[in-house]
Amino acid sequence: MFIDRVEVEFTAGRGGDGCTSFRREKFVPRGGPDGGDGGKGGSIVFEARVGVNSLAAFANRRFFRAEKGRHGEGSLRHGRKGREMRLYVPCGTSVIDIADGFVIKDLTTPGETFVLCRGGRGGHGNARFKTSTNQVPRIHTDGEPGEERHVVLELKSIADVGLIGKPNAGKSTLLSRISSARPEIADYPFTTKFPNLGIVDVDQERSFVTADIPGLIEGASEGIGLGHEFLRHVERAGLLVHLVEPTPVDGSDPIENYVAIREELRQYDESLADRDEMVVLTKSELDLDGEVFSRMQQYFTDHPVEHTRELFSISAAAEIGLRDLVEAIMVRVAARRQQMLEAGEELSPIREVDVPAESKKKRRVPPHKLGPTASLSNDHQARDIPEMWGKQSPMGRTIAPPETSEGNRPRDTSDEQP
Repeated sequence: MFIDRVEVEFTAGRGGDGCTSFRREKFVPRGGPDGGDGGKGGSIVFEARVGVNSLAAFANRRFFRAEKGRHGEGSLRHGRKGREMRLYVPCGTSVIDIADGFVIKDLTTPGETFVLCRGGRGGHGNARFKTSTNQVPRIHTDGEPGEERHVVLELKSIADVGLIGKPNAGKSTLLSRISSARPEIADYPFTTKFPNLGIVDVDQERSFVTADIPGLIEGASEGIGLGHEFLRHVERAGLLVHLVEPTPVDGSDPIENYVAIREELRQYDESLADRDEMVVLTKSELDLDGEVFSRMQQYFTDHPVEHTRELFSISAAAEIGLRDLVEAIMVRVAARRQQMLEAGEELSPIREVDVPAESKKKRRVPPHKLGPTASLSNDHQARDIPEMWGKQSPMGRTIAPPETSEGNRPRDTSDEQP
């Protein structure tokens, strides 16, 4: 199930209370205070991870609470801190405060973490309050409550290409032909009810991510139809591929449909109207004489735009023109990625295997197991290593070469008188 917007309440763990205790042991008079501190409450941490494609883990759970810290005990025993609650979200998730409506954090980079709620600090035991003038303190402090947040998690898919167009324009069919995604396909409008992501492999070294956005209709920016719920997924797409049906079932004009969708994008976000696009005339087998294609070319000539716009004609069902379209999209995507690298931005990995594995922390090696002494044993002494001859041993003696074949050790004459 695809979920791209949820409303959840998060509460970090409360800190444990301090302890009031005194040392009571036989033959130990005036033992003094020994109450330990309480443990810190667990925090709630978000982490963006490749491979998590939906917010479905938060759909059926309204409240998330981290573990509390344990209370302090006698004998100066401090309470255990609460476990950290780490929650994984898709890349492109925005954390929005529901009270003020501002974006707290936008998680776009794989592995990026964010502490949403910090756990409460633990209370102090009475041992903390011992002074020269107050040697028998009978007070302690309680743990502090953890932070609370009422937020909205909103997913904006990170895709290189966004497929847009009227319902039944052939977006899902095109996605199923050029990628391994298998969206629902039928001969009626609004078959796609949620965005579908697919990875298009051009060759062994080149690939890009495509998002199939549910069909847009006139008035989508105002909440009409399904598209208004998913227009946010187009915001992060660097290239828009606008699919136009040459002979719509409702008898509408293809150019008017194209203009209507462009107007809805402009009303939703002004920047979307200026984004690079590729206009694709689908179901080319229905436009045998190329009349609609010629009309579209003439319209683009009469109505120039500031951004880059290209026109293609394909048939996804007959697999006509797909290779040229995919290659053209890859060229545009590669150029945008190069611009991002030159601007100092990082490229998001496409697959989970592309994420570099975390290097394990190396264990500290004792000094005697490093260098020439690493191979020493009862059968292999320091005098058997030529690099060690003439050096000082830990006992302060000079390491000499091993005994000769006659069984005589070379005599050290450095201290003899002339």
